[in-house]
Amino acid sequence: MTHLWVRAEQRKNEERVGLTPEGCAELVKAGLRVTVEESSVRAIPTDGYRDAGAEIAPENSWPDAPAEAIIFGLKELPEDGTPLRHRHIMFGHAYKGQPAGQDLLRRFNAGGGTLYDLEYLVDETGRRVAAFGYWAGFAGAAVTLLAWAAQQRGDLCGPVGVYAGRDALVSALSNEMEATGPARPRAIVIGALGRVGTGAADLCEAVGVPVTRWDMAETAYGGPFPQVLEHEVFLNCILAQPGCPVFVPAEAKTAPRALTAIGDIACDPTSDFSPIKVYGRTTTWDAPALRVHDQPVLDVMAIDNLPSMLPIESSRDYAGQLLPALLTLGQLDEGVWGRARATFDKHIARL
Repeated sequence: MTHLWVRAEQRKNEERVGLTPEGCAELVKAGLRVTVEESSVRAIPTDGYRDAGAEIAPENSWPDAPAEAIIFGLKELPEDGTPLRHRHIMFGHAYKGQPAGQDLLRRFNAGGGTLYDLEYLVDETGRRVAAFGYWAGFAGAAVTLLAWAAQQRGDLCGPVGVYAGRDALVSALSNEMEATGPARPRAIVIGALGRVGTGAADLCEAVGVPVTRWDMAETAYGGPFPQVLEHEVFLNCILAQPGCPVFVPAEAKTAPRALTAIGDIACDPTSDFSPIKVYGRTTTWDAPALRVHDQPVLDVMAIDNLPSMLPIESSRDYAGQLLPALLTLGQLDEGVWGRARATFDKHIARL
């Protein structure tokens, strides 16, 4: 029997989950054994999983799970260096040259486990079967505009947190922007036709910010892109990958520009392929904006778990997309799982 073990998230400010109680009931009905850890932070209560037929395990007990269990979480495991013996489904952030990712792969290599990276679960055409993109874009645009509003007051953006839902976030942001006066920034979204870009543009429209939408057609010539500097706000919704053009070069800090706030929603600053060269680390919920230049001011928002600001909506959206793949876990050598395993094997061989 295929055994899926849903672990509690151990990262700060992470309340999402990739399986809802309704999805759990479908997996159990299909003959899978499902274990769900208790969690002190998960946005969806544990009782719903119990009622759906899941076994309930203590929080963070996954290291002692049976060897055949497939451990399913979203964000990083504790960086304690221990070998990883299980098969894990998670966002590994390990295939683009990230230093922490190489350490993770070494742990899998040492323990004999396998990573099925959620970012690399793709169909026959190479399209991801599930993504948090829309809500990442929506929340990322909101935080970037909060950073812009703080600049108008002569401040740096203060801490952000969880919102009850979309409408609560839009209302809070609208109030912040209205307090700055009637002027609104101009935003440019690159990757506007994708899930992330759609969410970012929708947020901008919801608060009355005019949006320039760019996608592959506008960036195919490879740059440079002076138009980015002509907007007050730039929202990057393009994943870092080989061949990705540079949208904001290092010299943009001191160049003539209207640009004052960058939202790197795709957020992969340590990748060799990052398209934004004015910063080199992620930001946090406690300190959402990194000031990379003072005169003229330039702030970067680069939070890497943005959908957690709207944990219930983003969890339900993502879990619904992923469920069909989870229902095929019994065929780990085939389909989306087989492709993800092949990607893992390729990168393990390069260690």
